[in-house]
Amino acid sequence: MRPSVVLPLLLGVAVPGPVFAQAAPPPDSGPAAAPAEFDRVVVTATRTARAIVDVPNTVDVINRERMDELLVRDLKDLFRYEPGVTVTSSYGRFGIGDIRIRGLGGNRVRILTDGVPVSDAFEIGNFSNANRNFVDLDTLKRVEVVRGPSSALYGSDALGGVVSFVTRDPRDYLAPGQDAHLGFKLGAESDWDGFFAGATAALGGERWSGLLAVGHRQGRETENMGEDEGIGSARTAPNPQRNDGRSVLAKLVFEPGSGQRFRLTLDGTEDAADTNILSMLGMQGFTGANNLAVRADDHQSRARVALAHEVDVLDWAVADSLDWQLYRQDSETNQDTLEERVTAAGVRERRDRSFNFDQRSYGLQANFHKAFVTGNAGHDLTWGIDASRQRTRQKRDGLVTNLDTGATSNAMLPDVFPVRDFPPSTTTTYAFYAQDEIVFGTGTFRLVPGVRVDRYELDAKADDIFAEDNPGVAVSGLSRTQVSPKLGAVWKPGGGWSLFAGYARGFRAPPYSDVNIGLTNVMFGYTAIANPDLRPETSDGFEAGVRFAGDAVYAGLTGYHNRYEDFIESFRFVGFNDQGLMVFQSQNVSEARIYGAELKAGVDFGALSPAWEGWTLRGAASWSRGDDRTADVPLDSVDPATAVLGLGYEAGAWGAELAARFAARRDRVADPELYQTPGYGVLDLYAHWDLSPNLTLNAGVRNIADRKYWASGDLPVAMSANGALDRFTSPGRSVAISLSVDL
Repeated sequence: MRPSVVLPLLLGVAVPGPVFAQAAPPPDSGPAAAPAEFDRVVVTATRTARAIVDVPNTVDVINRERMDELLVRDLKDLFRYEPGVTVTSSYGRFGIGDIRIRGLGGNRVRILTDGVPVSDAFEIGNFSNANRNFVDLDTLKRVEVVRGPSSALYGSDALGGVVSFVTRDPRDYLAPGQDAHLGFKLGAESDWDGFFAGATAALGGERWSGLLAVGHRQGRETENMGEDEGIGSARTAPNPQRNDGRSVLAKLVFEPGSGQRFRLTLDGTEDAADTNILSMLGMQGFTGANNLAVRADDHQSRARVALAHEVDVLDWAVADSLDWQLYRQDSETNQDTLEERVTAAGVRERRDRSFNFDQRSYGLQANFHKAFVTGNAGHDLTWGIDASRQRTRQKRDGLVTNLDTGATSNAMLPDVFPVRDFPPSTTTTYAFYAQDEIVFGTGTFRLVPGVRVDRYELDAKADDIFAEDNPGVAVSGLSRTQVSPKLGAVWKPGGGWSLFAGYARGFRAPPYSDVNIGLTNVMFGYTAIANPDLRPETSDGFEAGVRFAGDAVYAGLTGYHNRYEDFIESFRFVGFNDQGLMVFQSQNVSEARIYGAELKAGVDFGALSPAWEGWTLRGAASWSRGDDRTADVPLDSVDPATAVLGLGYEAGAWGAELAARFAARRDRVADPELYQTPGYGVLDLYAHWDLSPNLTLNAGVRNIADRKYWASGDLPVAMSANGALDRFTSPGRSVAISLSVDL
């Protein structure tokens, strides 16, 4: 049976071996070490390689083979069959949005690539949106998702959970005895007329190995079920768009001796999109202007360089092994918008807007591991340090040109460009963490306490642009220390059963963009002021579950309850100043609660009867409730109940899977007068063929019945029932195909 036909399991069975200080094999380390499905190994949850059955958390794992079978192109494809994990998207120009875990998203979810945090998201208004979609999924060997607060290991922004992307190494391509690999991949998808291609080369010797992977993708706008192809606010069909992207991943690995590796990584992505925003043409009700043309040119890029070192065996009093890395990462988003219009006064003008968001990060991470025994208890102590510095700059600029006279002006009310919405800011974090995995007696009970101490410092400097736009507005620095504890336990009573429970503290440091908001407009009568007294957003997460893993059946049920305090509300009205201007300030005001249950289960029918060999069934479901306890209304970011069910068959050289996705009606919203999306059920079909040992074909048909539906996170909460709802629908029936050649 091909293991990847079944959804990567969240369950495992006890790994036989020594009771004390037992180390699991490294995940995805090669064909000879590939784990059985029920023994799936993860790293992110505890920073150690552990079978999930030994982890007191809910963890999702999606490996490379599963990504290929599901023809994963973007983040929506990646988490399509993971209830409780949502990827948002927007209509128009910006596309993929953020990742939500159990109803919490944005910068409250920690996203890592090989342990390096992905840059922040930031948006303001209709023309500026810097997202966090900076990874080429074809370069990954696996993705791990830890649900719930994880600040005890990963610090700020892990309030809602962690998404960890792990890129491939040269040895992932080289079978035992093989010293060279060359691979090609071609694919196409009909829902965006997309084409993608990639090439990979890997070389390996006794001590040196290397990898170079390049990718390219291009296409048009993603389809929906909207039928109005006109212009203006009533348009529901997608706006015409052309997009393309490219990526490169290069690694050089040096192994000076057994159990020691140096790794140099260069990683970069670049994406561009040109959009003709037909939905913004025509009369604009707020200004009375008539838009004749609106075009957008968006570009984002990320570049990362990292030097890492791993030592498997040490003879130190404080560590048996270690790993560390130094990194630098640059991320930048540039978005340009051109408008041609006739004003309410009859003046023909062109408006050129530009938005830039630039973030540069440096960091050092070091992790140490020590195994020892005290009495009848075995310990695996993991401790480490994490230091980083991040410089963030943002700017909006613009120019208005009178097309009749040629006169130009940088005044585009309510702004006089250029402006910064916050001053150039540098954030520095120093952290120390420690975690002990304690195994008692015969190994049936495991206790996992941990704690992390973070020191967060914000240094902001008002440059000429910020000072001119915000006269008299004070800029503040910030220093905070946060302690994040956790405690988990796993008990295996036998018979394939295990129970787990845990508590974890989460936090998010006050963002630079909230501490020093920069908006002053005398004409419109308002100003925004800094708040150096902002407290970190915090969470307390409780989780408990039961797992069963047998020869034919696996099942896991988890319940969780997360309380969030001191959520930061931006632009909160606090009164009037001496000049009579309305004063706005970011403040800690909100409290929230999210609770729910998650289920994952599967059956290998071949283990029940030889007559059913090759047949598998897997399923997952998520139910959650969220409440804004300050406003006493439901949280709109929490999804309705969702579920997936997949029936697969594997026949050696080929296999197929029929997958169904279900969602309940959204009946809990903050404003019941707004549109509530109906429930839906959608069928998808996937198949793969190993045409030869070196040639694999994957194909899929999504939304077989051509069903119209709204996926969670795609429909803006503020849509009324008579709005242009169909513009936010998901694609109808679509086909995807890919061909992989490995030499």
